[in-house]
Amino acid sequence: MSENMEKGLVSIITPMYKGAEFVGDTIESVLKQRYTNWEMIIVDDCSPDDGAGINVVKRYADPRIKLIESKVNKGSSGARNIALKEAKGQYIAFLDSDDMWPEEYLESQVNFLQTEKAIIVYASVQHIEEHSKRYLGVPFPRPKKVKYDDLLKLCPICPSATVYDVSKSKKYYFDEQLGSLRDDYVYWLKILKEVPYAYGNLTVTISYRDRVTAVTSNKIRMIKPQWLVLRRVEKLSLIKSLYCLVYWGIVGVVREKLYYKL
Repeated sequence: MSENMEKGLVSIITPMYKGAEFVGDTIESVLKQRYTNWEMIIVDDCSPDDGAGINVVKRYADPRIKLIESKVNKGSSGARNIALKEAKGQYIAFLDSDDMWPEEYLESQVNFLQTEKAIIVYASVQHIEEHSKRYLGVPFPRPKKVKYDDLLKLCPICPSATVYDVSKSKKYYFDEQLGSLRDDYVYWLKILKEVPYAYGNLTVTISYRDRVTAVTSNKIRMIKPQWLVLRRVEKLSLIKSLYCLVYWGIVGVVREKLYYKL
């Protein structure tokens, strides 16, 4: 284990952009965690909100919450990388500034990593309406484990529901050249090229806030970025790229029809 890595510490990586409305809920969910050995690194990505989100974060005096104010807008990848460079934990957990964890989340994820000797673990996800927090359908079934080839067709890994153990692998950084669209997907692909499996801890469920203005809210808009990832980033053949894209599209639509309700 690296000298500057603290055993048992969970470093929570939280990028924030115009997060004033929801970041308080996110922080409160972290403060309620039964597993208390954590640091939360919030990076404000040069939000054009006159410091509204920053002011919300500053209300919390807990020394485990660390705020970094980026002077340049770098997108979610850049903001996450800033936090990752500051992270000192054995475990890296991601939590977007509008999502929430149940109080048992970190305890359950860390126990899973230790008990199963896993390197990366993802939880189940419940979509909620952004303001009312009303459940949007039910969590769709996620596999108990996935490998790289599985991920090319469909990604069950949500950033806010994922933790990995740096001591058993290494600290991974995001590709900032990709921008904020599909950046997390490429991140998981990168990890699973080196790690055999990501495992699902489906006994715990996080709350994923569906925002009307979310970049990834339009599925049709995602087709081109998905294709570019398969062809240009992963450099798959034309035939394999087409197969993976069609699988991703069909299963994604069916899944939403069955499990996701507005």
